[in-house]
Amino acid sequence: MKTIGILFGVENSFPSALVEHINARNVETRAGQPVRAEFVLAGAVSLRQLPSHAVIVDRISHEVPFYRALLKHAALNGTSVISNPFWSSADDKFFNYALADKLGVAIPPTVVLPHKKLPGDTTERSMRNLEYPLDWDSVFSTVGEHGFLKPINGGGWRDVHAVHSREEFFRAYDESRDLCMIYQKAVNFSSYFRCFVVGQSKVRIMAYDPDRPHAERYIQNPPKVAPALLKRMKQDALTLCRALGYDLNTVEFAIENGIPYAIDFMNPVPDADVNSVGEENFQWIVREVANLAIAKALASPVALDLRWSSMLGARAPKPKKKTAGKKLSPAATNKRSKSKTPRSTPVAPSA
Repeated sequence: MKTIGILFGVENSFPSALVEHINARNVETRAGQPVRAEFVLAGAVSLRQLPSHAVIVDRISHEVPFYRALLKHAALNGTSVISNPFWSSADDKFFNYALADKLGVAIPPTVVLPHKKLPGDTTERSMRNLEYPLDWDSVFSTVGEHGFLKPINGGGWRDVHAVHSREEFFRAYDESRDLCMIYQKAVNFSSYFRCFVVGQSKVRIMAYDPDRPHAERYIQNPPKVAPALLKRMKQDALTLCRALGYDLNTVEFAIENGIPYAIDFMNPVPDADVNSVGEENFQWIVREVANLAIAKALASPVALDLRWSSMLGARAPKPKKKTAGKKLSPAATNKRSKSKTPRSTPVAPSA
């Protein structure tokens, strides 16, 4: 039997529905092995202990270091983990924005700031490479005085501050403790969307209002959206998730003057609770995540490539072949050594 494990924390509706949906389909491998889903039961793990799951859907390791270590060990030993625990361990929001900018996705002006208070186990001597005083005029010239101050890691809008002046900025920055913060220009959006991306191929665009209470942010019966805007958001969402290698993610877009600005897309454990996303979105998410987990369980095992270049979609340059009496031209050499960035393809609106 091949098993799909669900590793989760406080959430209830999604893990239970996913297990029930997968098991109700009675899928078998070509060899007649049943594919079943279950909740992961984890204890102490030894170095040579083989994992008991072909696939694990991770919903909690970002908050529990023990689970993150368990998943890395499982991945090293052949388990397909949704999403890649090595990449999500190394990711941060500022890198996300820098990568998106290079990929041609619209990003508001953004800067990363030094810690307001010294991180633990450091002193002033640890900061001898740090510019002091900071060039705040340059910061405000880049971003402006209306923006958002938010941690380089984290989610759920924790420690996020909307500021409208330098006074509000410095008040919020003083409250940031030893967190590394990002300051990003506010987008005066006319509409806002959250895209649920599954398997780097399926996209569900959901109208969203970040100013509402959390349980009311997903807008039911939203107005129609221009096809060109839908196409652009789908393409940008796929571009980001393919570059980052996330099997699950949500990408948030704030629309200003018809341009979708990517605001937040470091969500490998995106909200999937029926009480917040709504019944129709919930059923789509359960079905598509089940499809992805089953497909990975049925696939032949593949060697895990742990190089960071592969996780970013870059291809390692091939060794040059020696040629007798013939040299490559500079143009040909450059063409050979260029790494390629994955391209996305427009996707028809998902039902």
